[in-house]
Amino acid sequence: MFLRKWEPEMIDWKITPFSECIVRHEVKRQNQINNSEIQAVGRFPVIDQGQSFIAGYTNDEERVIYNGLPYIIFGDHTRCFKFVDFPFVLGADGTKVLKPDEARFDSKFFYFALINQKIPSRGYNRHFKLLKESSVPHPADTWEQKKIASLLTLVQRAIEQQERLIALTTELKKALMHKLFTDGRRGEKQKQTEIGPVPESWKVIPLGSLLKMAQYGLSVKGSAAGSYPMLRMTNQINGQIVPNDLKWVEISEADFNKFSVKRGDVLFNRTNSYDLVGRTAIFDLDGEYAFASYLIRLRVDHDMLDSFFLNHYLNCDETQQRLKSIATRAVSQSNISATRLKSFMIPLPSLEEQDEVISTLNIVDKKIAEHKQFAYALQCLFQTLLHQLMTAQIRVKDLDLTELGYEPIATG
Repeated sequence: MFLRKWEPEMIDWKITPFSECIVRHEVKRQNQINNSEIQAVGRFPVIDQGQSFIAGYTNDEERVIYNGLPYIIFGDHTRCFKFVDFPFVLGADGTKVLKPDEARFDSKFFYFALINQKIPSRGYNRHFKLLKESSVPHPADTWEQKKIASLLTLVQRAIEQQERLIALTTELKKALMHKLFTDGRRGEKQKQTEIGPVPESWKVIPLGSLLKMAQYGLSVKGSAAGSYPMLRMTNQINGQIVPNDLKWVEISEADFNKFSVKRGDVLFNRTNSYDLVGRTAIFDLDGEYAFASYLIRLRVDHDMLDSFFLNHYLNCDETQQRLKSIATRAVSQSNISATRLKSFMIPLPSLEEQDEVISTLNIVDKKIAEHKQFAYALQCLFQTLLHQLMTAQIRVKDLDLTELGYEPIATG
């Protein structure tokens, strides 16, 4: 059993056992749909316990829930809460439908109060029992609940806007990459090649002829301590090497010199699932790092090829599909050997035009990074406000949030 701590500022708040917070509803088994029946497109959204807000769609109108909205959907296995205020069909696996008592709760406030419960994880076991044992702090005045909910909704919508901008800009980058690697930057006529159309002045040559080195990494198991951090395929994120969740290795200085990475090295994921094999990231960090055996370190001849151009090209969607076509497939993993990779054909413009392509894509990357940074700041703000508003450490009436576009709900 877990209870929220009673705060001294909560003198005009109540703490209500969860069982007294909810009322019966009319959602029945006939409103549910099995996972196998969910479609990618359709008339009616399906809400399940998964991380994605909408699991898919269905055209079966007989299962649609129209009455009694809004509802809160709880994922019994996932601990996800979803606020649903539109007609929907319920996913069958592990979903609990909650209807707050509107005599005590504003529905949106109750949703945020549940998010703040921080139910401890029991793995993929069921968690509703823990939720039933909880208690929910809330202002006695539902008008204050509405104010809290409207403020948190404002921040939540700002986060969603940034996430949409990230998705939109990411799609823009994909389209831009396709255009840059087929049309170039200078309006040249195209020529047809074995890898598709490219500008007439570009060459198409094997990657290996542009490399000084293509080397496999260390076959040493990492641990929590050691002389050097070791980069793994999990450190490849959106084309960049990110030093998160590092493992360490104890190796000699001679071995480190052999298996170290330098700024501008490209790390290629040679062994992974079919979907992820061929994933590529560039090393652009300070510090000393080794790299693991499932990666190939590509060190380019800078007289002919810019490693940042190579990294962008290898991460292009069309290139990723071509890379998968040369992978050796097994039951659970696929592999692209260094030999095959060196024979992989790539386009080669002049170094000057390579730099132009890099600069163009860097502008888009900078915009994506700005949106991500703002989204992260908003998420931190949301979590802080959620905790402090739900424990009365701060009160809505004490905040001046007009610059965020927040307008308090009138109480008179």
